[in-house]
Amino acid sequence: MIKVFGHKSPDTDSTGSPLAWAWYLTEVKGTPARAVLLGEPNTEAAFVLKHWGFDKPEIIADVASGDEVFIVDTNNPAELPPSINDAKILGIIDHHMLVGGLKTKTPIDITMRPLACTSTLIYDIMGADLARAPRGVKGAMLSCILSDTLEFRSPTTTAHDRKVAEALAADLGVSIPDLASAMFEAKSDVSAFSDAELLRMDSKEYNVAGKELRVSVLETTAPKVLLDRKDSLMASMPAVAQKDGADQVLLFIIDILKEEATLLVPNDLVKQLAEASFGCTVTGDSVVLPGIMSRKKQIIPSLTL
Repeated sequence: MIKVFGHKSPDTDSTGSPLAWAWYLTEVKGTPARAVLLGEPNTEAAFVLKHWGFDKPEIIADVASGDEVFIVDTNNPAELPPSINDAKILGIIDHHMLVGGLKTKTPIDITMRPLACTSTLIYDIMGADLARAPRGVKGAMLSCILSDTLEFRSPTTTAHDRKVAEALAADLGVSIPDLASAMFEAKSDVSAFSDAELLRMDSKEYNVAGKELRVSVLETTAPKVLLDRKDSLMASMPAVAQKDGADQVLLFIIDILKEEATLLVPNDLVKQLAEASFGCTVTGDSVVLPGIMSRKKQIIPSLTL
């Protein structure tokens, strides 16, 4: 059976899109598939699973040689199982930049488009077949789009993402503001997580000027809850970086409602990086970056030393 999965530290898109694509492969294409996860889903993704009536997919640590897999919402080997290149990759659906490093045993289908969400791509590929999908699949896809676009606030949002989300919401008879509000409330509840878990919850690895960085983003409607933990979060960064083979953890706390980011600044390296990347002046252990909402479109392309 084909395993469908997204990236490590699964957010809503890397949880919901595998469910939708596994349904399509199984029910439409006649190729049995199941969604799996590469880690515990975040609180928003867990809410989405429960809200739309899904059991949490199995969490796997690796794939075996010859396993048939389909990758969604990433193409970065660092975000995939260690043995990914030993598996038989059947295809990739993604909306991130092309990283390189994956090896396939045969030619494969790859769909990559500059949209805000993988589920928007999946919606387009399914076409008329989506009418056959159960309510939960459509709901998961809508939730993915609302999550990745931050209810259309993110600069990654395209007119097509909005159009697809509105079509799904109309089909389902649900209120986009109400669903998004419930999702963001769930995302903002981080009380059960340790500092290390928060630093890894929504993070990606990037190299900037020879420095290995773990770039972490926490999107919330209650930034004070995270900022109240600022000292302990910064104190936890060196151990997380060392264990993960990084030189530094960068933590951006995204205020969804104010549409701004707060970057924690624990040392001179981050101070230098912040000032060089965002044209700001850092005077303390944090800096507010107005209008910064997207790691993919605004943070990563700007990082420099």
